[in-house]
Formats: sequence, C-alpha cells, structure tokens
Amino acid sequence: MAYAEIHTDETAATAAAVLRRAVAWFADHGVRTERVLTDNGPCDSSHTWARTCTELGITHRRTRPYRPQTNGKVERFHRTLTDGWAYARPYTSTSQRNQALQPWLHFYNHHRIHTAIGGHPPITRPNNLPEHHT
Repeated sequence: MAYAEIHTDETAATAAAVLRRAVAWFADHGVRTERVLTDNGPCDSSHTWARTCTELGITHRRTRPYRPQTNGKVERFHRTLTDGWAYARPYTSTSQRNQALQPWLHFYNHHRIHTAIGGHPPITRPNNLPEHHT
C-alpha cells in the first residue's frame, strides 16, 4: 500500500508531521509501522525526525549513500507514480496535478492489480493484521 503527500518544503518539521500521518494512516488499515528506511537527507537526519521516530516506537534506518538499489521498492514506486499519475495525462496546472494525487493513490491501493501479489490490489495484502499472528 502506498501513502503520499505533496509539500512545498523538506523541513524536519514537515517530514516528521508526514511520518505521523503516514503511521496513523497505515494503522487505520491494520498495519503496524516498526521501521522506516530513508535516505540521508537533512530532514531525515534531524533531531526532530529522531525524536518523532522514538515517540512512535519506530526504528530508523538509512540507505547507503549513492546506492539507490538499497531502496529499490521506493524507486520502483516513484516510477509507477510518475507514469501513472504525474505524467499520465496533460494537466493544465500544478494545482490540477496535485489534486489528482489522492484519487490516483486510491486507485493504486484499491483497484490496480499487482502481478507480484497474485493479481490483487495492495489493500488486500496487509500481512501484519492483529488477528493474523499469535
């Protein structure tokens, strides 16, 4: 499943707020966040980010510098996002493109089939639902 937001900055405060909302969104879908993998950007290396991870009980890991394959799933999702949303059709403005993000994410999570998970959409696949583990 994918969660995304659009922001005009990459400050530590913004990144921490997005992390909180993402963790809550995944929790609403039965997914417990245990770890987060980020690059080595300033917002992900800040005290604000570290404090937020600690408060949420999340272990923070960083990718190896100059090794995008370390974060291959995210890189692939960025390509899917670019092809399926950002450049899928002509937009008359950035605002119009931005407004199309959430509907596209709904399609991606709820309706777009994924061959890697047996032709099902991602919403059918959370594997750490509370009832599934004893």
